[in-house]
Amino acid sequence: METVELTGAGMVVSRIVLGLMRIKQLSDGEIRELVGAARDAGVTMFDHADIYGGPHGCEQRYGEAQPVPSSERDQVTIQSKVGIRAGFFDSSRAHIVSSVEQSLAALRTDYLDLLLIHRPDTLVEPDEVAAAFDELHAGGKVAAFGVSNHTPAQLELLARSVRQPLVVNQLQFSVANAALVAQGLAANITGLDQSADRDLGVLDYSRLKDITIQTWGSLQKPPPGGVFLGDRENYPDLNDALDQLAHDHGTTPTAIAVAWIARHPARMQIVVGTTNPARLREAAAGATVDLTREEWYRLFTAAGHTLP
Repeated sequence: METVELTGAGMVVSRIVLGLMRIKQLSDGEIRELVGAARDAGVTMFDHADIYGGPHGCEQRYGEAQPVPSSERDQVTIQSKVGIRAGFFDSSRAHIVSSVEQSLAALRTDYLDLLLIHRPDTLVEPDEVAAAFDELHAGGKVAAFGVSNHTPAQLELLARSVRQPLVVNQLQFSVANAALVAQGLAANITGLDQSADRDLGVLDYSRLKDITIQTWGSLQKPPPGGVFLGDRENYPDLNDALDQLAHDHGTTPTAIAVAWIARHPARMQIVVGTTNPARLREAAAGATVDLTREEWYRLFTAAGHTLP
């Protein structure tokens, strides 16, 4: 498995991340099979959030089914997120610290490798976030920090107070839902919806600041979502292109969809939220497929995006 360095954290992590937001209803055996398939494929990073499955529900299931022995803890990277509560966002010091304590208990581990602020909180007090991060870092409960779904200015606002580097930003991105790159390719085109700047240059900002982008919804359509693979009613050209390139590269359409993200020079991590071990193995294989520029742009336009 190809790896990515989280520069500010001094961590080397797998290119593919297993997202565990859908495991609450799985049996212990099914969770172990999924995690085992990930480990066998070279995946070493696992993504949680306190809100997944209800408060700490998926973290609890992971801890029950797949506790990581202390002797093997340094072989995996465990990430969780905090800040979404029922009906509101909460980035207060008290909630961040309390939620991390509950995450650690649910996951049956002494520390998180990474903690992300899950969503921008318009009532954020950056000094409170900084105090929470300082307390958790000094106590050995969180090694490194980042955010999810944040704009450059929101990152800058936090960074003014937070003393630890913000090393990742988890953002929605797939070949079918590609605003992260599509706007920059069609900037300043009058009358084209794709030209609207909805993320305020977060891709280029992240590259300039050595912030690793983690993609969520990596195999998903735009909201309301769903997988684009096999959706020939809405994405016939994209699925034809995925099938052809899968044939050309001796792999699967899932792998090609992942390879499309992996080809970008920002060296994004790719979060895959499947509960199907076979699809996870296909996705992991995609991190090793090298697409040409022509193939990358072919998929981009087949997904319905415009090249001026």
